[in-house]
Amino acid sequence: MRILFLTHSFNSLAQRLYCELTALGHQVSIEFDISDSVTEEAVALFKPDLLLAPFLKRAIPESVWSRHLCLIVHPGVPGDRGPSALDWAIQRGFKEWGVTVLQAEAEMDAGPVWASASFPMVPTRKASLYRNRMTEAAVRAVLLAVERVESGQFTPERVPGAAHALMQQGDRRIDWAHESSAVVLAKLNAADGFPGVADELFGQPCHLFDAWPEATLKGQPGRLIGRRETAILRATADGAVWVGHVKRPGGIKLPATRAFPEAAELPELPLDGWWKAPVPTWQDIAYEEAAGVGFLSFEFYNGAMSTAQCRRLTEAFRWATTQPTTVIVLRGGSDFWSNGIHLNTIEAAESPADESWANINAIDDLAEAILRCESQLTVAAVGGNTGAGGCFLARAADHVWVRDGVMLNPHYKNMGNLFGSEFWTYLLPPRVGDEGARDIMRHRLPMTGPEAVRRGFYDICLPGPGFNVDVARRAAELAAAPDMAQQLAAKTARRAADEAVKPLAAYRAAELAEMRRNFYGFDPSYHVARYHFVSRSPHSWTPRHLARHRDLDWKIPE
Repeated sequence: MRILFLTHSFNSLAQRLYCELTALGHQVSIEFDISDSVTEEAVALFKPDLLLAPFLKRAIPESVWSRHLCLIVHPGVPGDRGPSALDWAIQRGFKEWGVTVLQAEAEMDAGPVWASASFPMVPTRKASLYRNRMTEAAVRAVLLAVERVESGQFTPERVPGAAHALMQQGDRRIDWAHESSAVVLAKLNAADGFPGVADELFGQPCHLFDAWPEATLKGQPGRLIGRRETAILRATADGAVWVGHVKRPGGIKLPATRAFPEAAELPELPLDGWWKAPVPTWQDIAYEEAAGVGFLSFEFYNGAMSTAQCRRLTEAFRWATTQPTTVIVLRGGSDFWSNGIHLNTIEAAESPADESWANINAIDDLAEAILRCESQLTVAAVGGNTGAGGCFLARAADHVWVRDGVMLNPHYKNMGNLFGSEFWTYLLPPRVGDEGARDIMRHRLPMTGPEAVRRGFYDICLPGPGFNVDVARRAAELAAAPDMAQQLAAKTARRAADEAVKPLAAYRAAELAEMRRNFYGFDPSYHVARYHFVSRSPHSWTPRHLARHRDLDWKIPE
């Protein structure tokens, strides 16, 4: 079928559904929901058999849904209607939730149901639930709905329900002095990603994001207790909660201590080195060992890696190489492995060009440390979505094991035609060929784990359920291999042979020469694209690589 996506943006859910449906042979084109007239024009050009709306913030125009079958992906169980569906479910502590694929009609979310799927809730952030459990449920429901549309034998049924209101900041308000940590976390989790919880820090208004539980530290309820790296700890009625990111009025989302320089006056609450804390707390870099394997996790918000984070992670990795292990697994975070340099901290810098340069050099230092590691075999366990430089940072490891269901975006050009670094010119061509490398860098579309393995970019794609257990088992087997000494010797020999042909320094210098033009040259595309990305500017058009129906050679189907 020809399926037209009508979506607010090409977010992780839209990307996953695009990949799933194209893999099944459907012809998919994408139009951003900009205006009714733009939607009507897209429908006229593409002449779809089906419109699918994976992520909308307003209603589809009657001129479209009254003439074409339009299916909405609603983040709620059958009968749930209205906005903030996932927010209400998290804040009310529901144990199970779901996704419903329903037909667009005049009344919002009240159309006939084509398919649905449920998932168990866990106490975590809204954005994390959305990217993981809800996305998996949405894929099941959408694929079933599309199959039913294709068959022509299914009659959707209406489900009675009642609409709930948009969750307002009054519903999210935190009473730090009287509410428990569990209640505070539920409110912050329900607002994470967007819109955050309106509050005050240091007597100034802001929105709070990125909450972490704290198991042991306490203070006077409502008071700020201390800081750790970029996060701030605030006392609740029965404990304390960490706040990792905030957004000040008119500003962009930033690490809490970066947004509020006043935080420097709070007492520092350091952890004991890199070892994983034995109880819940804020810890963005954590190391643990099992069965001869070192596991290094880096839980960076939205996968963005600032200059300081890259430097700290490089320090942690080099420390990990001194431990008595033969394998190091780079785990990344629960939602993202890495999305490369930190565009928000760059945008907020006094000189974004200088901070861009510092950040790309810091992440290159990390990639080089991984590439030059001779004491252990390294594994990148890519269990979360990964983009741009993060995809190539993972490839710096000896082995890359990716979870099925992860979305990869191994390209830079969407960010103002960036050239990219992280040694991609060294890492990519030997695995996929020169033409394959050019295709990946020009493609500008998401890639699944199985596709990355088929292309030779990554090594193994492991099933989603039980991914972490599977990684730990495989890593332990690798560490126990009787020929480990020979494997390490062969790795060192390969690196020496590559260095003799062309040193890593030469690859890095060539890449950074291109990046210097991006950061300091006459073409401002990168700076413009970064500004629009971090400020979440509304889309004015759909990029041509997504809107196939707007290609110059597009032919209206007969």
